[in-house]
Amino acid sequence: MEAEDDLIRALRDPAAYDHPVGRVRLHETHISWVLLTGDYAYKIKKPVDFGFLDFSSLDKRRFYCEEEVRLNRRFAPQLYLGVVPVTRHDGRIRMGGQGPVIEYAVRMRQFDDSRLLDRLAERGELDDGLVDDMAAAIADFHQRAEPAPAGSSWGEPDDIQHWYQENIDHIRPLLDDEGRLRQLLHLEEWGRRECARLRDTLLARRRAGRVRECHGDLHLGNLVCIDGRVTLFDCIEFNPNLRWIDVISEVAFLYMDLVHRGLDRQARRFLNRYLQHGGDYAGLVLLPYYLVYRALVRAKVAILRLAQEQDAQQRRHTRAEYDAYADLAQRFTRPGRPALMITCGLSGSGKSTLAARLVEWLGAVQIRSDVERKRLFGLAPDARTGSGVDAGIYTQDAGRRTYERLAQLARTVVEAGFPVVVDATFLQRARRAAFRDLAAATGVPFVILDLRAPADVLRQRVTARERAGGDPSEAGLAVLEKQIRDAEPPGTDEGRVVVIDASRAPDREALLRELDFGVFR
Repeated sequence: MEAEDDLIRALRDPAAYDHPVGRVRLHETHISWVLLTGDYAYKIKKPVDFGFLDFSSLDKRRFYCEEEVRLNRRFAPQLYLGVVPVTRHDGRIRMGGQGPVIEYAVRMRQFDDSRLLDRLAERGELDDGLVDDMAAAIADFHQRAEPAPAGSSWGEPDDIQHWYQENIDHIRPLLDDEGRLRQLLHLEEWGRRECARLRDTLLARRRAGRVRECHGDLHLGNLVCIDGRVTLFDCIEFNPNLRWIDVISEVAFLYMDLVHRGLDRQARRFLNRYLQHGGDYAGLVLLPYYLVYRALVRAKVAILRLAQEQDAQQRRHTRAEYDAYADLAQRFTRPGRPALMITCGLSGSGKSTLAARLVEWLGAVQIRSDVERKRLFGLAPDARTGSGVDAGIYTQDAGRRTYERLAQLARTVVEAGFPVVVDATFLQRARRAAFRDLAAATGVPFVILDLRAPADVLRQRVTARERAGGDPSEAGLAVLEKQIRDAEPPGTDEGRVVVIDASRAPDREALLRELDFGVFR
């Protein structure tokens, strides 16, 4: 410990660097020291061995410094500059320089830490644009990430449960409260049952290529806004088992972190934007298991840090942090309350806007016909096809295939325990009937959200949407006029119909009372 104190004390001297430094700030975690010099940041790994992480020798620390640079350059090449030695010469410790190497550091370009997403969240500045950019950046990275190679154990159910159990095993010896020990036992037993129940799904996900070389530690503190774009950094380099994971486990970490901060609305928006980007609705059945696992990861980090802290006030704060994560893990074990809702309305009636609000109000999952139709044809959501009425990707056959796809996805979502809003026109009685039958088959409540507005209002909205561009919908005035002629309004014999005045914003409280659904967990 004394040698470590001497090392960090020496490196807090601006003269220890080969570039101009005004002052050096120190940021410390349970596994590293980060020295902030102004233009550059230097990260040094602590000589610790926690079992899941081993930095106990200089050779290991050098190796993992090199791994950190290699892996983080996948999404932040502008930040990760290389590995530099820490040397001692004539009794002086320097970053770089001559003499025997006593340590290694990752050299990074320093960024404005006030733009870290956890800092933005604390200041109430994590707006919808940042949430959407975050979802897009992560979905894009996951699509590019390398799938687990055949023959590896990554993504195998026993391997996944091992890491779930290891959180429990690290936490248990550090707890001295009987109530917290009983809670931990409940989480242990729940995790064992869930992993067994989901075994076939976990194996199928691996075969489908959903286990990939991910980030591994994706919470708001490891995301930063640079030049107006969200950038990932500081992935897990020290243990490939914690990096080669199902992509939905990574999504769960960030979702959990948002909820932990009281940002449930942003968490739901993030999840839906991510799903719409990549279409991985099949991963939802695993989300509760991974939410509990990820909350336990953070609980473990808190209690390990507690064991290192001496200050009484800081210890109380850290213990409260553990308690919050443990309670959140318990919350995520509660069953969801699935329901099947479909929108019904002409183009411009605000179906997607309403569905997006129900996402944030109820924890529902929005499935957009405009997005899924284009996915069927291998197109991006914002692609413009120039298809006319009953032509291109809007033929009757394309419509039939789109609604079949929507039904498949809706079944996937409700069987995973989530309420779903299928966002499509549903102007034909037969198409609504198919989803009513699906709700009956899956045993969930069914509601038709019937959005109505004057034709002139719809015409104005459709014209404005076409002029603005950027929306997945390509329905123009010609499509709207055909819909007005051909629409079959919902009847009282079709089940539960909630009529919504689409000429104005819906009344949140009134609508939620009428729907009478609980929120997801």
